[in-house]
Amino acid sequence: MNPYQGQSTVFSLEERDALILQHMPQVRLIARRIHDRLPETVSLEDLVSTGVIGLISAIDRYDPSQGVKLKTYAEYKIRGAILDSLRGLDWAPRQQRRRSKLIELAISNLEQRLHRAPSEEEIAAELDVSVDEYREWLTEIRGLNLGSLESHPPEEDGRELLRFVADSEDFWPSTLLERAELRRVLAQAIARMPAIERTVLSLYFQEELTLREISSIIQLHESRVSQLKTQAIARLRAFLNKKWPSGRGAAV
Repeated sequence: MNPYQGQSTVFSLEERDALILQHMPQVRLIARRIHDRLPETVSLEDLVSTGVIGLISAIDRYDPSQGVKLKTYAEYKIRGAILDSLRGLDWAPRQQRRRSKLIELAISNLEQRLHRAPSEEEIAAELDVSVDEYREWLTEIRGLNLGSLESHPPEEDGRELLRFVADSEDFWPSTLLERAELRRVLAQAIARMPAIERTVLSLYFQEELTLREISSIIQLHESRVSQLKTQAIARLRAFLNKKWPSGRGAAV
């Protein structure tokens, strides 16, 4: 009996195996980019192994009639499998999670009082720490921003992962309307942040550049670029927590 019978209606076993090998570099690339934002205690090979499971799921469930390229759908499934595995682990120290929440709360409180995006100096003062210490916090929590917020940047032509779904439920009008509203809220949040942070997000998510490549473009040290990206995402999370009630399908 064929062990894969009923799993894939598109590819033969030979094609399936060939596609798995063909897309392995994509798995390693995605796993490496995620691993770069995690503590050294997290194994890269574990992420790759989980990503392979996501790749196989993408190949077995691929439906070309949806008008989405296999590579794009595979990216969605690979990244989702890796992130799901990380969510099941308590890999982040409690202090990092606490500091992440404190930063988001400080940003939210300042925006409410100032009616604008607060500066680094203002955020540090709200936290009652120096700017240098605040930047150290940003470096420490950089891996905590993994999740759908980073996987679903708005207005990303060709790579908007909110569009690439497998289940029919995701095409319900109510779901599509909710996603459109989420994109609108995200766009509003991005428009409020400092220009340098918008630039970093754009280069990282839309242009898919590495932090090192971004640092050479904007002439800032790679560690500083990482801090700016982390701070930008913290602003987005703070804004979404206020504008997008929990339980509406947007985990941030």
